[in-house]
Amino acid sequence: MSKPTIYVLNGPNLNLLGTRQPEIYGHETLRDVERLCMDTALSLGMLISFHQSNHEGELVELIHKARTEAAAVVINPAAYTHTSVAIRDALAACDCPIFEVHISNVHKREEFRHHSYVSGIATGVIAGLGVHGYVAAITAAYSQISHATTDYV
Repeated sequence: MSKPTIYVLNGPNLNLLGTRQPEIYGHETLRDVERLCMDTALSLGMLISFHQSNHEGELVELIHKARTEAAAVVINPAAYTHTSVAIRDALAACDCPIFEVHISNVHKREEFRHHSYVSGIATGVIAGLGVHGYVAAITAAYSQISHATTDYV
């Protein structure tokens, strides 16, 4: 039996982690985040398929791929959180647990960042824990996959 795979998807500008507004997003790079996700998944007996794109359509295609390949999706939609109905609709078509992650606490930031198209269909939302929000999301996804009969409301 193969190990379950969690798709970890990252939206626009997250390729600039570590150099873009470190006072908000910290000093860890996207490569550091990938390593953290891989290590967390490995410790839980799972695999990670890690992706980043600045292009909405590419993220939608990855979500479509996750529908048949992923046991769960962890997504930091970044700016698309507040603008993309396409990403929301693609995620809504997934039958697996979906966890929305934000490095910063979006609710302490500009008003336009307070609305998320993803939150309403996500299994869980994690914001403001820095890159450790990814660890929390992967751990929660593992719990969901391991206890498929448990439903979070």
